[in-house]
Amino acid sequence: MQSTELGNKESGKIWHRKPSPLTRDGIIVNIIHNTSDYHSKTLRFLNVAFDGSGDCIIAGDHQGNIYVFDLQSNRFNLVQRTTQACTALAFNLHRKSEFLVALADYSVKCFDIVTKELVSWMRGHESSVFSISVHASGRYAITTSSDTAQLWDLDTFQRKRKLNIRQSVGIQKVFFLPLSNTILSCFKDNSIFAWECDTLFCKYQLPAPPESSSIIYKVFAVTRDGRILAAGGKSNHLHLWCLEATQLFRIIQMPTKVRAIRHLEFLPDSFDAGSNQVLGVLSQDGIMRFINVQTCKLLFEIGSLDEGISTSVISPHGRYIASIMENGSLNIYSVQALTQEINKPPPPLVKVIEDLPKNKLNASDVKMMVPSGRIQRPTKSRNSKIQTRILKQDLTGTFENKENELSDGLNKKRLQILLKGCGEYPTKYRMFIWRALLQLPENHTAFSSLIDKGIHEAFINLQKQYPIKSRKLLRVLQRTLSALAHWSAIFSDTPYLPLLAFPFVKLFQNNQLICFEVVATLIINWCQHWFEYFPNPPINILSIIENILAFHDKELLQHFIAHDITSQLYAWPLLETVFSEVLTREEWLKLFDNVFSNHPSFLLMTVVAYNICSRAPLLNCTLKDDFEYFFHHRNNLDINVVIREVYHLMETTPAHIHPDNVLDVFVALTKGQYPIFNQYPKFIVDYQTQERERIRKDELDYLRERQAVEDMHAEVDQQRIKDEAWYQKQELLRKAEETRREMLLQEEEKMMQQRQRLAAVKRELKTKELYLQDAARRRFLKLQQDQHEMELQRLDDEIERKVQMRDQEIATTTKDLEMRQLELESQKRLYEKNLTRNQEAIAKEIKEDADAYRRKVDLEEHMFHKLIETGQTQSRKTQKIIEENLAKAEQACLNTDWQIQNLHRQKCNDLQRNEGYREVASLLRKNRRKESEVLNAMMEEEAKKWKEAEEKGFHLRSEKKASALSDESRKWFLQQEMSAALEHAENPCNKAEVLQLQNERVTLSSLPRTSELNDISDMDSSTQISLNRKTREWDSMEQNLIKKVRNLRQRLTEQARERCRTPHLLAT
Repeated sequence: MQSTELGNKESGKIWHRKPSPLTRDGIIVNIIHNTSDYHSKTLRFLNVAFDGSGDCIIAGDHQGNIYVFDLQSNRFNLVQRTTQACTALAFNLHRKSEFLVALADYSVKCFDIVTKELVSWMRGHESSVFSISVHASGRYAITTSSDTAQLWDLDTFQRKRKLNIRQSVGIQKVFFLPLSNTILSCFKDNSIFAWECDTLFCKYQLPAPPESSSIIYKVFAVTRDGRILAAGGKSNHLHLWCLEATQLFRIIQMPTKVRAIRHLEFLPDSFDAGSNQVLGVLSQDGIMRFINVQTCKLLFEIGSLDEGISTSVISPHGRYIASIMENGSLNIYSVQALTQEINKPPPPLVKVIEDLPKNKLNASDVKMMVPSGRIQRPTKSRNSKIQTRILKQDLTGTFENKENELSDGLNKKRLQILLKGCGEYPTKYRMFIWRALLQLPENHTAFSSLIDKGIHEAFINLQKQYPIKSRKLLRVLQRTLSALAHWSAIFSDTPYLPLLAFPFVKLFQNNQLICFEVVATLIINWCQHWFEYFPNPPINILSIIENILAFHDKELLQHFIAHDITSQLYAWPLLETVFSEVLTREEWLKLFDNVFSNHPSFLLMTVVAYNICSRAPLLNCTLKDDFEYFFHHRNNLDINVVIREVYHLMETTPAHIHPDNVLDVFVALTKGQYPIFNQYPKFIVDYQTQERERIRKDELDYLRERQAVEDMHAEVDQQRIKDEAWYQKQELLRKAEETRREMLLQEEEKMMQQRQRLAAVKRELKTKELYLQDAARRRFLKLQQDQHEMELQRLDDEIERKVQMRDQEIATTTKDLEMRQLELESQKRLYEKNLTRNQEAIAKEIKEDADAYRRKVDLEEHMFHKLIETGQTQSRKTQKIIEENLAKAEQACLNTDWQIQNLHRQKCNDLQRNEGYREVASLLRKNRRKESEVLNAMMEEEAKKWKEAEEKGFHLRSEKKASALSDESRKWFLQQEMSAALEHAENPCNKAEVLQLQNERVTLSSLPRTSELNDISDMDSSTQISLNRKTREWDSMEQNLIKKVRNLRQRLTEQARERCRTPHLLAT
């Protein structure tokens, strides 16, 4: 199982080598999203969905990051950061690049994965959206929350319908049936309704489940053909409904371990025509069991108690299962790997209790049981991330041969014993053993950096040198050689590198990383000292081979020397092709089983052994061409004999010529980064690189110049061809012109005859046209006259109606004014009455005071005279003077007191009168304000009527533009209207009248104030005169005001009538 960490990367590869899921768990890849911050944390995936093709997966985590995983192209991309947890996803819209995501703020958004932009924002839910169902056409979607479900049009992103429910009845799920226009709504009270998508007509309702097996439905699943509905809840019972017959036809009892069902999903099959038979049941223990709903057999299961599944989604074509685990990671399963074990049907594990006719179905009649037995498969260890088996070490053994212990629990000595006994490794485990023997580090990051550099320029034209039919094999070979060239510069100049790497590329073409590391390990260990004499063959290595051959078969070496055959002919072709030209595939694999299991010198001994085992045909060869042919083609040679000879040479070769003294022991590639390879003469490589670059530039210049010359030749040839074509065209045009001229003469004669006939026909048609025009004109004039009469009648009726309305308004206004006059007169009489009463009261009080004063004076004088008469005569004069003076003083005091009291009374009376005057003045001001509002309203109404008349006149003028008579009358009408408008603008009679009325109101309001300025001493004499004069002025002003209002009404009515008569005059 491969594991991929997303980290902070926005794009990259899902897996670094081609996945090969094991049958035990079927996991293709495990995707984990860990942040690479200082405090690393895991971001949990919450929702996942497939697109319509089933090859792309969209997944969202709890921070709002939306990723798209393309399983076909092995790429993932971060397409959006919503910063909110996603609650639902949908990726099967009719626009393939768009997807829907429901967020934690109760909104639903549509994004584009290509542009990464927001397409639309749909709002309307008041609680979290937990389900998005898309119609089969991809043009409609249903979003479901706990309190409502809404139907959306994905073309306009407008809400079409909304399902409202009572608070006591919640919604479980609302979704489209596959490949139909039916909407299925499932509620918390177990009621299930089917609706028509277009009309929302209720098609049917499923009956209530039987009481003996009644469960509250929580989860639902429908087959691809929309015929069977599976429902489950907090129970181990599954209900299967037939939607065509609208009845429950089967109840399946899951094992006792299953206490609640969290998710249901049918597994599609391309051969069942949509009637899916396999149902995935996710229970509360995090294990998803797949059962056959017809036979009720348990087929396979995914998940475990240690790594439980939170939710799962199956691709539309049924190839993949995407599951979100309880730890927040995302697992992608291969259905093909999971179903490989189901070759032999297991013994019957379930039984049908009883099958009865469908018209008599009870809970016990349709119940079937799935046993709790697990599928027979290898047990899974608690540490599920380690896929390989670790062999136990012998605790009593020693650790002397640590170099023989390999990774993955293998032992090199045991493998060599196995190899010597069998001659080769088992084919099934050969690649696994090779990877263990070579101790490949599998540096994905380092290899990706080499691959990302692209194809090396030295291998761009590799196909010309090595024409390989398979384009895939050629592409893998190019990438491997380019990676080697980017790793070390010498490999771009090594001519035999394609021959060396080709057998390994062909063997590991499906895993380029392993291929690269095998070739690199081969070069580092088995190609030691090959590049010291670069660009020549490794003379030192060939000398070692020659010395070994001289020791073991001197006769064969002498034969080579006698025919001028060097080690570059009988040893180097075998080394540079690693025996791939002279051995078959099986022989080559068997040979390299032994090469990789022994010291690097084993390959050199193999060259010597091949020559020794082929000494008979080689001794018969005398020509150089025969030797070359022999070492480049397959020969009748048993590879087992060669291998035994190699082991014999390894044991019998003296130490002083043995390659072990020259070659180092095996060294594996380092983990993380590959080691530096610089075991070659760098100056030669640099020189060759410079020379190659110079030659390439010269070649480019030459090609550029040759291309320019060829272009010039092509232009000259093209111009010559154009000239010849032009001359031919001119000749053809001349001949065509003569032919055309003759044809034109003939055509002109025909045209003259046709014109004469046409002129006669035109005359006849013109006569008929004139007659028809005259008839049409008369008919049009009659129609126009009728229309004018109808228009005049309509205008007369309108004028009469407006005159009546105006008369009614005038009569109403007159009555209102008369009522107002009566109100004013009654107020005036009441005011005069109150004023007279006050004056009489004041005069009566003054008179009473004067009478009392006179009586007092008389009494005092009588008393004084009586005192004088009774006094003495001597002091009569003095007393008389004193009494007179005293009487005068007293009289003065009395007069002063009387005046003060009188003034005090007058002031009180003045204050009371002032208050009464102010009240009357305020009432008058209010009346004047209301009268001014009435006049303003009348003036505004007059302006509106004028504007309406002008609009109607403009409409009338626009309709009669085409007629000359209407043009003249319209001009006259415009002149009249303009003159009338100018006169009306120059005659400010209305404004003057309004100003005069306002001045009169000001005068009326100021009269009480001027009356208050009269002298207090003249109050008794002038009060009655001022009141009478004010009353007469008030009456005359009111009469003048009423007359002016009536005159203004009459003048406005006459002007309106004159304007209404003007269209009659224009029409006549």
